[in-house]
Amino acid sequence: MQDLTDKIRVWAIMRNLDEAEPTKQMLKLVEEVGEIARGLARGNMDEIKDGIGDVQVVITILAMQLGTSIEECTQLAYNEIKDRTGEMKNGVFVKAEDLS
Repeated sequence: MQDLTDKIRVWAIMRNLDEAEPTKQMLKLVEEVGEIARGLARGNMDEIKDGIGDVQVVITILAMQLGTSIEECTQLAYNEIKDRTGEMKNGVFVKAEDLS
């Protein structure tokens, strides 16, 4: 995974995407998430996989544009959830503090 992430960075730098406007990259992210939703709605696993991969590329570049890294952001998110407790409700994990 690290090798692929590094290749994404090189690809982005070669195209000056690392210096592009983050708001445009955010719009691209929403577009790619929509691709995943469309794939889910249609039961199209190829479209879902492509969308998930595209999201990974876009957020890697977005992190670069904002002066951080996808690894740092993922570590922060993991640190936040690693000890989280809760339970599944209707197929969704609900944090313990949100259970009533």
